[in-house]
Amino acid sequence: MISELAKVRNIGISAHIDSGKTTLTERILFYTDRIHAIHEVRGKDGVGAKMDSMELERERGITIQSAATHTEWKGFHVNIIDTPGHVDFTIEVERALRVLDGAILVLCGVAGVQSQSITVDRQMRRYGVPRVAFVNKLDRQGANPVRVRDQLREKLRLNAHMVQLPIGLEDQLSGVVDLVDRKAYYFDGDNGEVVREAEIPAEMVDDVNAYREELIDAVSMFDEALMEAALEDKATPEQIHAAIRKATIANEFVAVFCGSAYKNKGVQRLLDGVNAYLPAPDEVENLGYDLTTDEENPEQIVVEPDPSKPFIGLAFKLEEGRYGQLTYIRVYQGTLRKGEFIYNMRGNQKVKVGRLVRMHSNEMEDIDESGAGDIVALFGVDCHSGDTFTDGSVQVSMTNIHVPDAVIDIAITTTEAKHTQNLSKALARFSKEDPTFRVRTDPETNETVISGMGELHLDVYLERMRREYKVPVESSPPRVAYRETITQAADFDYTHKKQTGGSGQFGRIGGTMEPLEEGHYEFVDQIVGGAIPREFIPSCDKGFQQMMDKGQLIGAPVTGVKMTINDGKSHAVDSSDMAFQQAARGAFREVYRRAGPVILEPIMKVSVEGPAEFHGPIVSTIMGRRGVIIGSTDEDAFTQVDAEVPLAEMFGYSTALRSATQGKAEYTMEFEKYGRVPESVSQELIEAHQKELEEKRK
Repeated sequence: MISELAKVRNIGISAHIDSGKTTLTERILFYTDRIHAIHEVRGKDGVGAKMDSMELERERGITIQSAATHTEWKGFHVNIIDTPGHVDFTIEVERALRVLDGAILVLCGVAGVQSQSITVDRQMRRYGVPRVAFVNKLDRQGANPVRVRDQLREKLRLNAHMVQLPIGLEDQLSGVVDLVDRKAYYFDGDNGEVVREAEIPAEMVDDVNAYREELIDAVSMFDEALMEAALEDKATPEQIHAAIRKATIANEFVAVFCGSAYKNKGVQRLLDGVNAYLPAPDEVENLGYDLTTDEENPEQIVVEPDPSKPFIGLAFKLEEGRYGQLTYIRVYQGTLRKGEFIYNMRGNQKVKVGRLVRMHSNEMEDIDESGAGDIVALFGVDCHSGDTFTDGSVQVSMTNIHVPDAVIDIAITTTEAKHTQNLSKALARFSKEDPTFRVRTDPETNETVISGMGELHLDVYLERMRREYKVPVESSPPRVAYRETITQAADFDYTHKKQTGGSGQFGRIGGTMEPLEEGHYEFVDQIVGGAIPREFIPSCDKGFQQMMDKGQLIGAPVTGVKMTINDGKSHAVDSSDMAFQQAARGAFREVYRRAGPVILEPIMKVSVEGPAEFHGPIVSTIMGRRGVIIGSTDEDAFTQVDAEVPLAEMFGYSTALRSATQGKAEYTMEFEKYGRVPESVSQELIEAHQKELEEKRK
């Protein structure tokens, strides 16, 4: 067990796709002696990077699942989670950042801040994760770390400052200069494993002094002692380090490091920066909910990383392995021991800790206990992602992980009935492991429909079904996950009456349906004088919620509705739970058409990058797809166009973009919001839905 919390770092490595996260992690593991040979992500030897353990990851050269490992660097215990860069696997980044104390934001030295960099930054802000930035790929043509620092300030509004300068750029990159201690560092040996300290090159002295002064000005705002020392020109490296650490942990400063992971430059000095500037577990405030207080609004409490207090841990990621479910858990408080019993706060279920391990990508190392601030894994514990475990002496739930909505649907079938059982197993496993992967059965067609974050997301799962479960699965073309909502308030007064001999059914409800500004659904009870008996109020709520599953325009789920009941009537004999559920469903059905229903579609934030000469064709491809340009930047010979485009128009976009730009442009997209469908498109969707219903009736 780790005894000294001050020497623990829990960090994530996050970035835009293809910025070099996995390559950086590979170098970190090599320099800290966790692996003894370096393998590249798309290396000719076919081995692949250590953290990309899945066969699909090695084939495609991308990270699909976040992978955890741990290592030692200069007396510090470092838990690392390498996360995917592709937006389709955003939940992997989301849940990793939820449990980490600090992060390395990796940026390409040429492309700088890209669309997914912005998304990752937003996720870090959501969980208040302090970060350092690493400007990677400075060996590439067009690399400029100072421009990237400026983009961090302009695009991400970060207080970013250089703490290093590169010695040379592009093919001349040979090392880095540390601005705090005014030393040059070169990385010798076959794999850059020998760090050589030297004097600053003479031609860089002026630049180093200028950037150092700027750095001291910035961090002295957070430390009065440093401010006084700086005024007298007596600032020591120790004072500067302390001020940077203080400002970083307060989330008000980002130290910018330089290097090239692929060329083995700057990685060890980045690790020194992680130790020096990112917080230990006891320097971060972690919040939980006291479940013994009000159920609706439980009191928030601070969970202290003290190994002697009652155990509290959060299961943040699940994997189904050969030996059962592997549950990644962050220990927030107390000590987790092998052989002891712990309680899942979801249903207060008691489970035994049979096997406790530390993860090294897909390898496991057995341990007997783990203390507060550590990240480990359990075997054979049945739970869901986001469940909180305690030792049973406290009733605490950790704050939730944000799960984005799925935006794309695919209907799937298997060609042979004998594979149905395996398909069910695969779907149950994947939906449990990944909260953004949803499974449902269409009640009309009886088709199995899977939903996810994008085409690649679902494509990967289809391929995994074929490989891991040997299921020859076939899929329909992707369909957009539309929604319906209302635009105006409308009153209802509905009576459900049914007489079939003996006791019948009777329930009358009155009230208002109105648009909800924020949120999916809200139920308001304004019944007075017992017009509807108290025991039937939840029945009305349940009936309304059942109607939210399917709208009347195109059968899409309904969202953004507030249902208020303020009148009603019951019958001493004929009123029942079922009668008021039926009344609520009938009222919803009747009032919905009068409340101005409209169709909503997912709007994607699309970022296209390519040579500046293709700026016009890039804009044309977006405008031709109902896109709205929200910004464009031209830097050197490159252009970046940011736009909002309906997802329905983005299918096949990569082919159109390649044709328009001779294959030289690339794009990324992520879900931004739901927006109203134009009237003409809405009419087409309604007609197509009616036609589909008629065909099903035949």
